[in-house]
Amino acid sequence: MASSIKKRGQKIIRKFSRVSIKASEEGKEHIKENLFQRLSHIGNIKLLIFEWGLLIFALIMLSVAQAFWFGDSYAENTFVSGGTYTEATIGNVNSLNPLFATTDSEKVLSKLLFATLITNDYSGHANIGLAESIKASNDGKVWTIKLRDNLKWSDGEPITNADVLFTTNIIKNSAVNTIYDANLSSVKVAENEEGEIVFTLPAPYADFISALNIPIIPEHILGDADPKTLIENGFSTSPITSGAFSFNAIQTTSASDETIVYLSANPNYYLGSPMLNSFAVHTYTDRDGVLGAINSGSVTATAELSETDADKISAGQYYQKNSSLNSGAFVFFNTAKPNMKKALRLAIRQGINLARIREQAEGTVALDYPLTESQIKLSSYPAIPSYDQEAAKAKVAELSGDTPIHLEIATINSGYLPIITESIKEDLESLGLEVNVSYYEENQEFITNIISKKDYDILIYETELGADPDLLPYYHSSQASSSGLNLSNYKNNLVDDLLIGARETTEEELRVKKYESFLEYWVNDVPAVALYQPNLTYYYNKNVRSFGNDVRLVTALDRFTDITNWAVSTATKNKTP
Repeated sequence: MASSIKKRGQKIIRKFSRVSIKASEEGKEHIKENLFQRLSHIGNIKLLIFEWGLLIFALIMLSVAQAFWFGDSYAENTFVSGGTYTEATIGNVNSLNPLFATTDSEKVLSKLLFATLITNDYSGHANIGLAESIKASNDGKVWTIKLRDNLKWSDGEPITNADVLFTTNIIKNSAVNTIYDANLSSVKVAENEEGEIVFTLPAPYADFISALNIPIIPEHILGDADPKTLIENGFSTSPITSGAFSFNAIQTTSASDETIVYLSANPNYYLGSPMLNSFAVHTYTDRDGVLGAINSGSVTATAELSETDADKISAGQYYQKNSSLNSGAFVFFNTAKPNMKKALRLAIRQGINLARIREQAEGTVALDYPLTESQIKLSSYPAIPSYDQEAAKAKVAELSGDTPIHLEIATINSGYLPIITESIKEDLESLGLEVNVSYYEENQEFITNIISKKDYDILIYETELGADPDLLPYYHSSQASSSGLNLSNYKNNLVDDLLIGARETTEEELRVKKYESFLEYWVNDVPAVALYQPNLTYYYNKNVRSFGNDVRLVTALDRFTDITNWAVSTATKNKTP
């Protein structure tokens, strides 16, 4: 049996060997016949070979290009977390306590370092901040606030009702003299049994929510501090914070007037830690310093320059965006001055070429009244007399007699104000008036010596109008003081009643009627002339992301509303299907 299997196997091997030898010989013969013997014919088909080779090469290149194209379609360059954003600001940093922020630099730092009970959103209206909810009583006298859960300071301690009560009582303390005391001085604040904070007003205030845009300071740090010396407390130079950033360090450069305040992302921020790792605020004493910083590329952005500075900035390095503000540029007449009688104010208004001024303030929106439609929609507006230089000139001549009337005009050296002030000066001189203009830098010295003392006949200035209509601070007689914002020193008992009534009523229809009546007085008495609604001009590096283009800002500081989304670092990432 075994012998039989062995013989059969040997037979198969010999057969396989003969087949292999035969296949090899046939293959050699086939190659010789179909390849080597045909090489002499290549010359006849070389064009065809070239065409096929070119086609194969094209297919390979197309495949490579397609691979790259599809790769890009599934990837994108996007902003990622990390990096430092830098802004140039104007003004000294004397204190980091937000209750004493007066310069632009201090206000920017306050906004970045401290959260507020309410905040203005990008629709131009007041919205919740640290507060989870805000409720008003039917009569507008009692406002109840509930804080969000799990709020924390940058040191990890909880933000509680005690901090809010402590802050409001500090603001109300006349010995402290903060910038927020005007709307809270006579308000009672307490905590109810439900753990809510209750603000009880002496009179109804329909827009009290706007008064709650106040930063909160920590009771566990400052609770034992003397209110009278609060600004001198160590907290003013190294604060515990509640905003998107926490304080890191301050550096003063020896080669210039520049000071740099370094901030770090606050992981305890109630809206989440920002994408930015850090934020640096570079402060300068004037606009020239800011321009130098922008042109040298040492800062990412600035809000301190205007549209008129565009030609001074290095081309190609920065984008420029203009966002509307709830502010107004006005000619304020100091009605307390003997030479600024109503008849002269009427003549000046008639003799100012508003069309030319508004054309010079390129890109701004014309403003006729101290209210905007975004604040309140009125049914009717009083007519304003049109421009008539000859009639105005005749009236001035009648008022002047043999002695020309001399006027002192004050304004600030910022934005369009110097340009339009020169135009107004020309208009007034053409009416026969003697005019002297003084230009100031907008700093604390200007506020103290010019604004507080009302040391002018005419002030050409921009003021904030707020998210909601409340003209009491600007035209009520109680505000015609060194600490008030009644820049016209305007006093009218009937107007006082209308402004208080408009502030106190919660009925929209009645409120509209009161403001319509107020505007009748405003037009007839001429405490001021409205010029235009200014924009915030923001210059920023092309490689960063800041606030959106199509937003409505109440104040320039509201640009930081979505600061958690600002970014400077980018990376290529695959798109999610």
